[in-house]
Amino acid sequence: MRTRVLIADDHPMVRRGITMFLGLDDELELIGEASTGQEAIRLAHELQPDVVLMDLLLPDMSGIEAIAILRRELPHVEVVALTSVLEDAQVVAAIRSGAIGYLLKTTDAEALTAAVKAAAQGKVQLSPEAANRLMREVRAPSSPEKLTGRETEILHLVALGKANKQIAHELGLREQTVKAHVSHILDKLGVQSRTQAALHAVRVGLVSERELSKSQG
Repeated sequence: MRTRVLIADDHPMVRRGITMFLGLDDELELIGEASTGQEAIRLAHELQPDVVLMDLLLPDMSGIEAIAILRRELPHVEVVALTSVLEDAQVVAAIRSGAIGYLLKTTDAEALTAAVKAAAQGKVQLSPEAANRLMREVRAPSSPEKLTGRETEILHLVALGKANKQIAHELGLREQTVKAHVSHILDKLGVQSRTQAALHAVRVGLVSERELSKSQG
């Protein structure tokens, strides 16, 4: 089953380039293109993509606003910020809005297609530059609820870049059980995404920053 992708970018040439990259991989299917945030939200509702590649600079609203709306209205759709912007505030805002990943438009075709497939599986995807900025800027949750032993175990695997299916196989659990655990973990930590949870895992010493960076490779 192919990963269904929606592109949101107001530059036709950029959309054409991304389309060409995605077309190199038979496991990916481009199902729609949007040039504005509102169009991206409408098409996401209509087409139900697995992953939305979202530019942050759109003419009608910021990509960050669009990400937040998509994550609220379509929580099963993963969003990856794909942008030329690498400002600390933008990186942090995109992840806080619920993006599972942050990639630069300089990302090569192989890395982009791999990131899209990984995001569809619920894996955190960050460019090394974005990961460095996030580690500096994203603060730990103020008073997170204590995680159970099983939740801590699952958080560790999430931070290592494991998808729910992989975690389920490794721990001998049903995938739906792992999904429920991840949802409880996010609630307890007071964060909106697996990416933020993974960063929390680094801050509390559950995994090292090097392990987090390695999981992106």
